[in-house]
Amino acid sequence: MCGIAGFMTIDGTSPSDEVLDAFARCLAHRGPDGQGRFREKNVAMVQTRLAIIDLETGQQPIIDEKGNVLSANGEVYNFVELRAELPDLEMKTASDCEPPLHLYGRKGLAFVDDLRGMFAISIYDKERGRLVLSRDPFGIKPLYYAETQRGFAFASEPQALIGAGLVKPKVREEARNAFMQLQFSTGRNTIYKGIKRVLPGETLVVERGLVVEHHMKLALDAGGPKSISEGQAMKKMEEALIDSVKVHQRSDVPYGLFLSGGIDSSCLLSLMAELNDNPIKAYTAGFSGTDVPDEREHARMLAQKVGADHTEVEFDENDFLKLLPRIAEAIDDPVADYAVLPTFKLAREARKDVKVVLSGEGADELMGGYGRYRAYCRPWPLRKTIRGTGTFDGLGVFSKDIGKDWHKGIEKAEHYVKKFGFSRLQRAQGIDLIDWLPHDLLIKLDRCLMANGVEGRTPFLDPEVAKAVFYLPDNMKISNKLGKNLLRHWLNKRLPEAKPFSKKRGFTVPVGHWIASHGAQLGPLVAYQPGVAEFCDKNAVIRLFTTEGKEEGFAAWTLLFYALWHQRHILELKSDGDVFDALSLK
Repeated sequence: MCGIAGFMTIDGTSPSDEVLDAFARCLAHRGPDGQGRFREKNVAMVQTRLAIIDLETGQQPIIDEKGNVLSANGEVYNFVELRAELPDLEMKTASDCEPPLHLYGRKGLAFVDDLRGMFAISIYDKERGRLVLSRDPFGIKPLYYAETQRGFAFASEPQALIGAGLVKPKVREEARNAFMQLQFSTGRNTIYKGIKRVLPGETLVVERGLVVEHHMKLALDAGGPKSISEGQAMKKMEEALIDSVKVHQRSDVPYGLFLSGGIDSSCLLSLMAELNDNPIKAYTAGFSGTDVPDEREHARMLAQKVGADHTEVEFDENDFLKLLPRIAEAIDDPVADYAVLPTFKLAREARKDVKVVLSGEGADELMGGYGRYRAYCRPWPLRKTIRGTGTFDGLGVFSKDIGKDWHKGIEKAEHYVKKFGFSRLQRAQGIDLIDWLPHDLLIKLDRCLMANGVEGRTPFLDPEVAKAVFYLPDNMKISNKLGKNLLRHWLNKRLPEAKPFSKKRGFTVPVGHWIASHGAQLGPLVAYQPGVAEFCDKNAVIRLFTTEGKEEGFAAWTLLFYALWHQRHILELKSDGDVFDALSLK
C-alpha cells in the first residue's frame, strides 16, 4: 500500500526535482516507511511506501530485465499463485507487485487479466517509450490524472497534482452540485477543474505526454440471474468467501477487523476467527449520550463469542469538532458520508496495533442489501429512481437554480448498465458499483485509513465473490423485505448470535445533534465562507443551522464539510485547530 505519482513531459525534457519533491511531500502520509524514485528521459515516477508485504526487499519502483519500471499502490492477493506460474523467472523481490511487471513484459496490456486484488499500477515501458496506468475493476485503490500544457501527470490523490503546481485548485461547478445533492461526485471528472479519475477497471496508455489508448476490464460480466439451487448457491458463496478472506489476510504485518456489529463485518469476524490461530483484533466505534444506536454492546458480545480481542472506540462531540478539519484535509476528493468521522478515529486507534484492517464494504452492492434497491424494483408507478432526490431539495438554500444536472452521472450509469442484460435488481446494484461504491465508500475508506498509515482491505470486493453472488436469482438476494437474504441464512448457521434477520438499521452518526449544539455559531461561519457564499443564500444557510429536522441536519452537515474542504483544498488555508478555528481563517 503506497502513494504513487509520475509525470511525462510533452517536449521531451526531464521532469524537475521540484515536481518530484512535491509529489513525495504531498503523498508522504500514504507511505511513511520509505520513498523511491525513477527518472529517465521525459518520464519520472515517485512512490511513498507503506510496507505490508516483503518488508526487506519490496521497495519500489521495480525494474525488470528489459528496463520496464513499475510503481504501484495496493495489493495483488494472488501473487503467490502468479509466482508459481512464472517458474522460469528469477525475481528480484518477494513483493506482491513484481509479478504484474513480468506479466506486462509477456502479455502487454492484458497483464491486468491475471490480477486479483486492489491496485493502481503505473508502468513505464522503456522500449515503446510509453506510460501505462491501470486501476482494479472495483476501483478500490484511487488514481487521478491531469493533461496539462507541460505534459501528463498522475497521482494517488488530487492534492499531489495541485501541490506540484501542475493544476490550479479551481472548483468544477457540475461536480460541486452533484456533491451537494449526492454527497459525492460521479464519473471521470472530479470536483477539480483539470483533474480526472482513471475509472475502475481502466487502463490508459500515454505517449509523449498524451493519452492515446483507453481499455476497460469490467468487474462484472453481462448476463442476468442464473438458475441455481439454494444449497448450491450457499456452497459456492461460502467457498468464495473463505478463499477471499484467506488471500486478503496475506500480510507480513499484523492485521485486524473493523467490526460494526452488522451482517457484513459479522461474516468477516466469523471467517477470520475460523482461519486464524490467534485472536482477531477487532475495532468498534460508538456514540454515547445520543439517540442513535450504539453498536458496541452487540459487537462486544460477538467478539467474546469468537474469542476476538475487541477494542471499543468512543467518538463524541469533542472529537467531531477537533477531528473534522483533519478529516476534510485527508479527503481531498470530497465525500460527505458521515461515516468518515468514526472511520478516521478507528484507523487512528487501530494503527497502535495493526497496519492492515479488513472491512465489509461491497457486500450491500453485490448482494442487494440496500432498501433503495427494493424501491427501484417496485411495479410501476410505485417504483423510485436511484438517488432521485437531492439533499437540498425543497430547503431553499441555493441562491441560484442548479437544475437536475447533478443527477446526470447517475442517469449515465443507469443507461450504461442497461446494456448488460441485467435484471432490474442487478441494474440497481450496477449503478452503485459504478459510482456510489468507488466514488464515495471506497474514497472514505482509502483516505481515512491512509491518513493514519493503515491499509484497508475489502474481501467482499473480490472477483470470485462477485461471480458467486451477483448472478444469484433475485429472491436469494431480497426476500421478506430484507436484502442479502442468502448471506443472512449463511450467517445464521455460523453465528446466530449476530441476529442476521433483524431489520437493517444502517449506520448512523449523530452529526445533526452535534451541529445543533453549535448551530448559532457555525451557521454564520459556514454562510460567509467564500466557497459557500458563491452559490448559497447566506440567510438561508444561517436558518438551516438553527432549524431542527433530519433533512436540515444532514444538509447542514454537507455544507459544513464542504466549507472545511473548500477552505483547505481550494483556498489552501490550513489550520491545526478545531472547526471554529478552521472556518475563521481569512
